[in-house]
Amino acid sequence: MQLTSSDLRGDLALAIARALLEGFSKHYRLFRQSSREAKQRFESADWAAVRRAHAERILFYDERVRETVERLQSEFDTESLPDALWQDIKLQYVGLLTNHRQPELAETFFNTVSCKILHRTYYHNDFMFVRPAVSTEYLEGDPPSYRSYYPLKDGLRAVLRQILRDLELHLPFADVDRDLRFVLRAVRAHIPRGIRLEANNQIQILTSLFFRNRRAYLIGKVINGSIEQPFAIPIVHEVEGRSLCL
Repeated sequence: MQLTSSDLRGDLALAIARALLEGFSKHYRLFRQSSREAKQRFESADWAAVRRAHAERILFYDERVRETVERLQSEFDTESLPDALWQDIKLQYVGLLTNHRQPELAETFFNTVSCKILHRTYYHNDFMFVRPAVSTEYLEGDPPSYRSYYPLKDGLRAVLRQILRDLELHLPFADVDRDLRFVLRAVRAHIPRGIRLEANNQIQILTSLFFRNRRAYLIGKVINGSIEQPFAIPIVHEVEGRSLCL
């Protein structure tokens, strides 16, 4: 493909950058869809579907990379493009990531695809993302990635009950009082006696559960002053497909 002017070069770089971002967006959309469906598979105890989905998710990224590489080769004849054009493509891509919700993941996708196309001798910092080009400091997820709860205000047992309600699981807990006793016992075993609860004392919980095999994991951390203590609480089926327990 012959580049005849700087305008044409810029238009081509922008078109390739858009195709790259579309490839990433498809990957992220399918990954999020699979994550949402994981909750349904867990609640219905469909373990065969859980295994299939796990195997498919392992291939998600590689499949989207392969599709994007093939599209770029087919639509833009990337083999005949000057390698230096990738610096322009990178700059156009950065522009497209303004206000993007997942810029760092999108940059990683760009690197993976460009490495599949470029010759090894042209792996160069100018053509790839070595450090984030878009700041994520002020980006907020939609919905928020975590919720905060305040035991000093409402009491730890009440907060734990609210956390379980906010999970919006369609199956009930078989004996929530028993489960909360187990959790409180574990909390007391890990918190020193007489510890002072600071004004910022809170429990932060990831909005989404993490699903692995036949378990769902509630992931969070306790904040007290300058101390942060992460934790994970497994949720399993007590009676398969009918009730849950911690």
